[in-house]
Amino acid sequence: MSKLGNIGARLYRGEVGYDFIGKRKIWYGISILITITAIVGLAVRGLNFGIEFEGGAVFTTPKTSVSATQAEHMAESASGGHQAVVQKLGGSALRIQIGGLDTKQAVQVQEQLAKELKFPLEDVNTQLVGPSWGEEIANKAWLGLGIFMALVVVYLAIAFEWRMALAALIALIHDLTITVGIYALVGFEVTPGTVIGLLTILGYSLYDTVVVFDSLKEASKDITKQTRFTYSEIANRSINSTLVRSINTTVVALLPVAGLLFVGGGVLGAGMLNDISLALFVGLAAGAYSSIFIATPLVADFKEREPQMKALAKRVRAKRAAAAAKGASQEEPQDAVPAGAEAAGEGDDDAAIVGPRHQPGARNRGRGRPSGKRR
Repeated sequence: MSKLGNIGARLYRGEVGYDFIGKRKIWYGISILITITAIVGLAVRGLNFGIEFEGGAVFTTPKTSVSATQAEHMAESASGGHQAVVQKLGGSALRIQIGGLDTKQAVQVQEQLAKELKFPLEDVNTQLVGPSWGEEIANKAWLGLGIFMALVVVYLAIAFEWRMALAALIALIHDLTITVGIYALVGFEVTPGTVIGLLTILGYSLYDTVVVFDSLKEASKDITKQTRFTYSEIANRSINSTLVRSINTTVVALLPVAGLLFVGGGVLGAGMLNDISLALFVGLAAGAYSSIFIATPLVADFKEREPQMKALAKRVRAKRAAAAAKGASQEEPQDAVPAGAEAAGEGDDDAAIVGPRHQPGARNRGRGRPSGKRR
């Protein structure tokens, strides 16, 4: 841990660093590839919407020794071929979800399940969800997402500048696209819990982005009054100075979410935990990636197109070229000076740069004088 803290301190002071901005085309290419994969998965497989969005019925049974696979076959047979999703609840109870059923069909399935599972009809609890209710939920989710993004853009434009707001918006769309694409590829069910998870990750995604933007805003204040760094270089220093903090906060946030996903959802089989935890896990990882590799490099690209930043970059390059030329002249070997030039006072510039000038009067002092006490 002490080594990590030492690395973080050196990154913060700018003593070491990785060129994130200089390699931004690589990160853009990786993000485009991942985004295209997510869009293809979404187009080919589509999202597996739950009954909350498509309508259907949910049947809950008491404790039973029937396995989930057997109950799934029973439910599909009773519903006339509709796909059934069966989950084991605590105490060996069953939760059977079948989409696309109306009231009459749901009553028939309830009676058939009670008969095959050998339960009284009233012990099989039935809940119906109409498709109009699911459509209303979806519309409200889209409305909430739109309002959130609009407020984010307005706030960032006021607190920072419109280029940072635009870069943050692109990063948010990037994170949402990847998360939704993963849902399509994995085949997890989309429920209201999924929507809650998606809305939650937007805040986490913006957290790291705002931290880097705040550091960049402070470091780039009065940037045109100096000629040491370009805007891209200052942006790169801002990423490096907050890198360890971003990694630490992301890992700390991912650990409990991973517990929900792999232990709660995978081992315990809690369906609602799967819906929320997958969205959180993928969204947190994508948000940390986009804040470092997408949002800040985009801001650097936008800013470097400004005339002031172009002029600054030109001055920085000119100063460095002059310094390099001066350094090259300082490193010229002394034997490059013609023989006798040093003694005659020729090559004054080189002598003054390389070392102290030799004084001719002092050169022959004491020559031919016998050793011993001076008379």
